[in-house]
Amino acid sequence: MSVVKQKPEVSYVSPTAQVLLSELGEECQRVLKLLVQLELAGLKATQVEDILGELSAAVLHLHEHTRGLDTVIDEDLGGK
Repeated sequence: MSVVKQKPEVSYVSPTAQVLLSELGEECQRVLKLLVQLELAGLKATQVEDILGELSAAVLHLHEHTRGLDTVIDEDLGGK
């Protein structure tokens, strides 16, 4: 059984924004890891294709995930 470390709640943003921003951070970390992998010397063509495929999916996920996030953040600003 794995232990899931829960992040402390902060009062700066709403619970909805907290979840969305946490997920955004995780996906950004995934993108950064993929970009680092692309910089490795000696990659085979199939490895590059796999990394680019994952990167393409991650970028699409980021695009979808951030849709409306600006509104959520703006609502938090307006509520403070």
